[in-house]
Amino acid sequence: MANTINTTCCIAGGGPAGIMAGYLLARAGVDVVVLEKHNDFFRDFRGDTIHPSTMEVMYQAGVLEEFLQIPHQRIGNLQLHANDDIVELADFTHLPVHASYIAIMPQWDFLNFIAGKAKQYKNFKLLMGTTATGLLIQQNKVTGVTAHSPEGPIEINATLTIAADGRGSTLKQAAGMPTIETGVPIDVLWFRLPKDNAETGHVLAYIRNNKIMIVIDRGDYYQCGFIIPKGKFADIQQEGLALFQKNIESVAPVLTDKASTLQNWDSIKLLSVQINHLPKWYKDGLLFIGDAAHAMSPAFGVGVNIAVQDAVATANILTQPLLNNKLAVSHLQQVQKRRMFPARFTQKVQSVLHNRVVRTDKPVGNIETILWFFKHFPILRRLPGRFVGMGIRPESISRNLLQ
Repeated sequence: MANTINTTCCIAGGGPAGIMAGYLLARAGVDVVVLEKHNDFFRDFRGDTIHPSTMEVMYQAGVLEEFLQIPHQRIGNLQLHANDDIVELADFTHLPVHASYIAIMPQWDFLNFIAGKAKQYKNFKLLMGTTATGLLIQQNKVTGVTAHSPEGPIEINATLTIAADGRGSTLKQAAGMPTIETGVPIDVLWFRLPKDNAETGHVLAYIRNNKIMIVIDRGDYYQCGFIIPKGKFADIQQEGLALFQKNIESVAPVLTDKASTLQNWDSIKLLSVQINHLPKWYKDGLLFIGDAAHAMSPAFGVGVNIAVQDAVATANILTQPLLNNKLAVSHLQQVQKRRMFPARFTQKVQSVLHNRVVRTDKPVGNIETILWFFKHFPILRRLPGRFVGMGIRPESISRNLLQ
């Protein structure tokens, strides 16, 4: 027989959306249980860019100064290395925030920090190694979740269930929520390469010979993403690791003599790039946020920050109805109305980038013209700086949640 837990809000998924929503709701006095299927947050090649919009939320919560004590790298601008030319594409230094740069740090450090802050509240419970397996439904209303924990099956009764369990959301399938897919012509191969201590720079990507690489300076190593045509990883493997290593070094000169450290394909992780969204984010008693509602491409590294903005809007809109036991479907509708446009607009920009600029099955389109304008009109760098750094409709924590 399953053990039973009763709470006001059950959140499935301990990623950025779930942990931040849990923290803000618990801080405001809502009883919260967060389920994280893994035993820890340690996962490599996740979104590791914390953007100014997220750090502004942390400033509002009064925890930014402590957060920035965690080791990280700071990027005030993003550069593109196209053939032999380096062009600055995005400038964050002008943003009117308390941290006008991107902080690069492992996502597990970010999640551990927010979870640690949330655990200070007695009404917050984080269940690690616990997977949401299905929904509890009574009279067409979601009343909680079934889950599997290290101790066995459990049932969690909740006024509100928030599905923040990622692009492969189990609860999305359980609720029968249809997903609309947007075709993406690329995948990304992620891997680490060594970095000399003396090397510095803010080059985001390298383009050469119709090949594109993302190179993120992680302090003592490079986190690299090699963009490939959708579904072509097996073909690349068939061509051999030696050729892949040669292609890496031909695209990104900074990686010369480093690609040979890739000893086998096991050290290379395939990210199947997806862009999709739910037309409807809610049912009575159930709300989807983050990647469960709108899976993002890794373009611009905005996924973590869009998820955090979803969490802030969720807490702002739903805290009082939950505390007053007056939650209605109309409140869930308000969350989608608030956050759907920013998510869909960002996805459309990502789609344009993938289909018209960043492709590997045809010459990289329009890039020379784009770079010429950014090089000769520096003021243009502020627009992508604003879009990447703050996003569309950045959220602020409601004053009611901060009292």
